[in-house]
Amino acid sequence: MTEVAAPPPTADLLRPHAEQVFAAELVALHSADDRPRPPHWRMSPWAVVTYLIGGTLPDGTVISPKYVGARRLMEVAVATMATDRALLLLGVPGTAKSWVSEHLTAAISGNSTLLVQGTSGTAEESIRYGWNYARLLAEGPSEAALVWSPVMVAMRNGTIARIEELTRIPSDVQDALITVLSEKTLPVPELGIEVAAAKGFNIVATANDRDKGINELSSALRRRFNTVVLPLPDSAEDEVAIVSSRVADMSKSLELPPVPPAIEEIRRVVTVFRELRSGVTEDGRTKIKSPSGSLSTAEAISVITSGLALSAHFGDGELRPGDIASGLLGAVVKDPVADQVAWSEYLEVVVRERSGWAEFYSACRELS
Repeated sequence: MTEVAAPPPTADLLRPHAEQVFAAELVALHSADDRPRPPHWRMSPWAVVTYLIGGTLPDGTVISPKYVGARRLMEVAVATMATDRALLLLGVPGTAKSWVSEHLTAAISGNSTLLVQGTSGTAEESIRYGWNYARLLAEGPSEAALVWSPVMVAMRNGTIARIEELTRIPSDVQDALITVLSEKTLPVPELGIEVAAAKGFNIVATANDRDKGINELSSALRRRFNTVVLPLPDSAEDEVAIVSSRVADMSKSLELPPVPPAIEEIRRVVTVFRELRSGVTEDGRTKIKSPSGSLSTAEAISVITSGLALSAHFGDGELRPGDIASGLLGAVVKDPVADQVAWSEYLEVVVRERSGWAEFYSACRELS
């Protein structure tokens, strides 16, 4: 018989949950928070926003920022969670929708794991409930044979459930949420019972409209959400700060060998992404073709992290243009025809003439 290893400690997890990573900050905020709290919330709305945006508590504890952007957006999102309306975080890929969703639920409920991951194969049972078919066949319908969905558990406990990529879920499955959000109950006709939501229950969902094959929300369902649009970072400096912070966290989590800070290469990748996204160079003088991909901040983080791994294991221990070129090519060229043309033109028209970018140009041309 194969032995099953004991669960690893948090420090050995590849990706611990938000409430595990930032447990000390949550405890400090909870202790310092003396403001009114909605039912079943672990801290006040003010403390939740402070946890998301960052700040310094009266006792000197520094709360790291989880979201870099307008504070008002986070205030609107948190205020929505305190009402009877669900929250929909909308934006192009890579605008921290899932990140904000996870940290919202970690701060409010202390548990970010009540998650429904939306895909084209997500079934209605993932939102409503399912059955343990062995018990169902042996005993017939009973509460013991009922398999509770994350949404059902959140309703019972008065906590927050997360639904990722809501528009990837088939439309008929999406509409299973209408009764939950309108009546705050989930009927179980087979047993003649219903699960009524306790105070504090709500749903935070994420969605983007850039993916192919999305399923638009019905007007009836959309009306039951308050939508907050998360934009791409306003400035290059904000985006550089986000990428630098997340790369440092990921390098620590992945236990990559130390590589000296590479702010110039991070700034270079961010510049390339922002120019290709906007279709114009930083100085506004040259128009360029935009590729089909979103070129999000999340992809920039991935490019830099991959480059760090290459540099640490196969390079000289310093992040160089050659370490990021392959990851950058993979991020930009999604369509091998149209995107390759746009990328080649960008290299020749912009990168080739830019002072201090000769090594980067050579590394990219070699791969292209």
